Amino acid sequence: MFNNSSAMYDSSYFLFKPNALNNAIQFFRANFKGEVLYAVKTNPEDHIISALYNSGISNFDVASLGEIKHLRQLAPKATLYFMHPVKSRFAIREAYYDYDIKYFSLDSEEELEKILNETNYATDLNLFVRIAIPNNYAEHSLSEKFGINLHEAHTLLRKVRPHAQKLGICFHVGSQCMHPDAYRIGIRMASKVIKDANVPVEYFNVGGGFPSIYPGMMPPPLTEYFDAIHEEFTGMNINSEMKLLSEPGRALVAESSSLIVRVELRKKNNLYINDGTYGSLFDAGTPQFIFPVRLLGNSNPASTDLLPFSFYGPTCDSLDYMKGPFYLPNDIKEGDYIEIGQMGAYAKTMSTSFNGFSQKKEYSISHEAPLMTMYQGTEFYEKPLEIIAA
Repeated sequence: MFNNSSAMYDSSYFLFKPNALNNAIQFFRANFKGEVLYAVKTNPEDHIISALYNSGISNFDVASLGEIKHLRQLAPKATLYFMHPVKSRFAIREAYYDYDIKYFSLDSEEELEKILNETNYATDLNLFVRIAIPNNYAEHSLSEKFGINLHEAHTLLRKVRPHAQKLGICFHVGSQCMHPDAYRIGIRMASKVIKDANVPVEYFNVGGGFPSIYPGMMPPPLTEYFDAIHEEFTGMNINSEMKLLSEPGRALVAESSSLIVRVELRKKNNLYINDGTYGSLFDAGTPQFIFPVRLLGNSNPASTDLLPFSFYGPTCDSLDYMKGPFYLPNDIKEGDYIEIGQMGAYAKTMSTSFNGFSQKKEYSISHEAPLMTMYQGTEFYEKPLEIIAA
């Protein structure tokens, strides 16, 4: 499958690995003791959404009308949670009246008033209060933008209660969370808010942040995250009927796709490739994630000697730079092809067409394993799944 003749287009392209996606889906469904809401922003591609829905994940975390419309077309019977804490009035109104959205999050009295006004004080709303918690264990902190502070949260929870058919509380530990204790801290903080508010709460949402695996970024096994969540949730002793939710994104889809790029030029240990930070490799640029890589179609035994390389993307902007290091054979040259793994999360959804470099095509390969995996050794590894990729 992998050789230099496999490049059918001048641009880079994706390889979708359905078995890898299936492994992650089945692992979450078997081990997380609550409802799984897929965070659509991570990868909204049709074949990803269809695979998740057909595999039993029927709840989705959406952040915009665009995502809502897309999901209603692909999975019309799915339950959609509009979990962006700050929404336009138009989006609230359209979501409720045109797309039957009943689940909304908020982190302020002002947002509560918007939701109530635009739904004409509907009595079938399910409302989540998002609290701010520390993101000390995350590679990307999400605590600055959203979430009400703990000193005010119990007051807001009380004010939301009369307007909610069902009331929930939620938080986010940050993206690519590297330690299960982050969830312990978040659950304990949310538990205190509920006790201080002294009102019934039906939903407890621990958010996203579940990590994938990258070179130099090796989180504990996901079972340790689940154990921490289940232990803390059970130990709250607040409401035995309260429902546990989570919003995984990266951990579900990161391993499901690779990106194939071509080397256009080598300057010492800098490789100029045909994709970059304005395309599919934003995370390799600004946040400086290091992705697993391998040289394709190379049978030269001498190439086992690896060197650290940095990448430059195809645009004319010098910010189109990926520091790495990305370890590749020392004889790599112009015209060679590289597979970059763990590209199922955020790569396509954050891609632009800056400088005229177009969107990428995607091809499905049924039995190729990811370059790195969190799931090897589980009973789900390498199970077949029938999915038709876009």
